[in-house]
Amino acid sequence: MKNYFGYTRVSTVKQGDGVSLEAQQDAIRAYAQKQGLKVSAWFEEKETAAKRGRPVFNKVLASLRDGEAEGVIIHKIDRSARNFSDWALIGELIDSGIDVRFAHESLDLRSRGGRLTADIQAVIAADYVRNLREECIKGIEGRLKQGLYPFNAPIGYLDCGPGKAKATDPERAPYVRQAFELYASGEFSILGLLQELNARGLRTRRGGPISKGCLENMLDNPFYHGVIHIKRRDRTFAGIHEPLISKALFDKVQTLKSDRCNKKHVRHRVIFRRLAKCGLCDSTLYGEVQKGRVYMRCHTRDCPTTTVREEHLDAKIGVALKSLKLSTFDETRLQKRLEKDFKRRSHLSDQKAIKLQIVNIARREDRLMEALIDGLIDKNAFKERSARLLEERERLENLISEIGNVAKEKALAEKFLELAKNLYFAYQISDPSRKRRIAEIAFSNLSLKGKNLVITPQKWCLEVDQTLKMLCGAPHRDTLRTREQIAAALEALDL
Repeated sequence: MKNYFGYTRVSTVKQGDGVSLEAQQDAIRAYAQKQGLKVSAWFEEKETAAKRGRPVFNKVLASLRDGEAEGVIIHKIDRSARNFSDWALIGELIDSGIDVRFAHESLDLRSRGGRLTADIQAVIAADYVRNLREECIKGIEGRLKQGLYPFNAPIGYLDCGPGKAKATDPERAPYVRQAFELYASGEFSILGLLQELNARGLRTRRGGPISKGCLENMLDNPFYHGVIHIKRRDRTFAGIHEPLISKALFDKVQTLKSDRCNKKHVRHRVIFRRLAKCGLCDSTLYGEVQKGRVYMRCHTRDCPTTTVREEHLDAKIGVALKSLKLSTFDETRLQKRLEKDFKRRSHLSDQKAIKLQIVNIARREDRLMEALIDGLIDKNAFKERSARLLEERERLENLISEIGNVAKEKALAEKFLELAKNLYFAYQISDPSRKRRIAEIAFSNLSLKGKNLVITPQKWCLEVDQTLKMLCGAPHRDTLRTREQIAAALEALDL
């Protein structure tokens, strides 16, 4: 009795857990018994036939070439190959005298007619795969245009089923926010941040610690600020899932990640590391620990800028904040203005104007697509302009959601007054990490020129009157940027 291999295949692991493999084996056993053949070994594959290089299939081919069996029995032709490359390998086996049989088809592959019939069926199987692939791509494209992510949810989100947006993971989402915030602080390298997150308790869905590659992919993924980006096709879509971070925070992390020379593990927690700059060469000041004290110094060779002790920089920042404190008279005057302005404030006209701009963006997107179809612009220009329109739409949608609630805006203005009044006091009682955050939001420039420390406050700190006027609804060309600065300041002080 001749020895033959039995080869079975399913496209997915999920199919392998069912009865498909067993059904194929039963059909092969029945065929072998009927033909008087013996199946000496079974080979099972759980891999799509549309891909090349199936490991089990390649092992079968190698064993047959080594003469370990007379031939191989396969359930059907489409179980053996659905691409021309694999079918060509089977053809080489047949030409070399190895017996290849199919339990479902009564074909004599050694005859011209049988070989032709098998070739035709292989071509049909390959066409089926191509058509299936195109239909899958259409389905994925449709989901992406709806703002849905039709793949496994990234860490920090949960899958909610087909046709539904990803939901935030209450267990891991806070750790994802912390990862972006900690890296944006400039105090952590990738390895340092990885150790910190693992120490805090971030785990994968299987319960293991995250890897360095997983962390880097997380920090590079715009999905966390509400945008879906498909790397393989370089396409960007607006997602309908809830963002975990702001776009400003994501952009800051990307800027820091691109500065590869600064990715070093921080061994000492220096409060103002990389916050101040040298006023002569514009290099960043780093902290060094000497005899138990921290010194901020410029690392540029031959630069005449001297060092400054961290506690001296701390004291200077405190003095600068004290000079920004509101007087009681100004506080009372501004409080009255706030109450007066919000009594007459209305957002209706603002909302209508922004909605018209959003409608106009939709029309521009339609015209842009028509220009691409008509060949008036190339694909690269289309991607660039489409990304700009998407970003502008996001900005307007965020703005209209902000101005839709007058009470919320009033609360923001009141908290701003509280911030302007208590900024110095908050700095004095804060821990080191909060002190750094307050310095970042209150000052636009910290530079050391020789022995002189130059501190420049942010515009919204100097012009409290004008900033409050903007918050109460007056026109201001930097409205969105100023709002973001104030929101960051209020978040830092837990107001």
